[in-house]
Amino acid sequence: MSTSEQLSGDQVFMSRAVEATIRIGLLVMLATWCFQIVQPFIVPVFWGVIIAVAVYPAYRKLEAVLNGRRGLSATLVTLMLLIVLVVPSVMLADTLVSGVQGLADEVQSGTLKVPPPPESVRTWPFIGEPLQAFWQTASQNLASALGSVAPQLKAFGGWLLSAAAGAGLGILQFVVAIIIAGVLLAQAAAGDRAAQAIGRRLAGDQGAGFVEVAEATVRSVARGILGVALIQSLLAGIGFLVVGVPGAGLWALVALLLSVIQIGIIPIVLPIVIYVFYTADTVTAVVFLVWSIVVSALDNVLKPILLGRGVKVPMVVIFVGAIGGFITSGIIGLFVGAVILALGYKLFLAWLYGGEEPIPGQSEPGPTKPAQATGGRA
Repeated sequence: MSTSEQLSGDQVFMSRAVEATIRIGLLVMLATWCFQIVQPFIVPVFWGVIIAVAVYPAYRKLEAVLNGRRGLSATLVTLMLLIVLVVPSVMLADTLVSGVQGLADEVQSGTLKVPPPPESVRTWPFIGEPLQAFWQTASQNLASALGSVAPQLKAFGGWLLSAAAGAGLGILQFVVAIIIAGVLLAQAAAGDRAAQAIGRRLAGDQGAGFVEVAEATVRSVARGILGVALIQSLLAGIGFLVVGVPGAGLWALVALLLSVIQIGIIPIVLPIVIYVFYTADTVTAVVFLVWSIVVSALDNVLKPILLGRGVKVPMVVIFVGAIGGFITSGIIGLFVGAVILALGYKLFLAWLYGGEEPIPGQSEPGPTKPAQATGGRA
């Protein structure tokens, strides 16, 4: 090859390399710009998709009752979700904000009084004596007791303030997500075709199976874990409101967090039951105790019904997803994070086993049948 031909080839290569670099750079810049524009809407949109997938079977039944009127069915589902979720959330959020503000005002003014502990606290296993000593100190000198746990209180107080400040934003995001879910339900057929097309583009023949896995996982986790947690925390919060527990919204929020990460609401409900027995009349306390027992045991009844068969996600995945989502995106991230991480986990297993392991209703990997990997809808 002559020197002139080599130089010409190098020039062509450099020209193509520069052109490709410019094109890739422009595409990256455009994609980054688009992401920055839609970033505030990502979490509500994802939550809207999750809600739409979770309630789709109920929407289909309502659509059949209304003779196929999709718009009316989607509107009614949206209104029911807004009434069921938003109205109690607004009530609890109001008590959350007022409770945090009132507690902060009482601490700053020195008017907050703590009653002395009963002698029975000392007999509690493991924590009885230190809890009794701290409680006694707080009843005599609250400032001294708070000073001994100042670093922990500072961190907890910051979380409380951020939770109170984000309560209104969280409710607004819930409303937006529910409206988005209603729009998606009205266009469910087009959404299903788009999901199938994306699955085929990303995974070829196995795309249909992956879409089924994604749908079953989202529906199972959203209904069986998040739905149960939301129902439990709302019912517990209503009970707190009725008996007049201070900061009912705050305790309902903590109960929601513990329920989503699969600890349960008992660590919150039990101390409040004790408080009610000390402050309310006997009939009110007994009724509240029965209500609390029913609400605390509700997950044992609802989870087997709503979780679905064949979609098993380790609790550590739910825990990490819920906590991470809550830290990064607030209340709505508590739900979205758990579902997205569970979905990522199941799709990773689908990729790892070639589409075999995570097929709904299948406990062990079997022969690969990507085109027939539809399983059963949860």
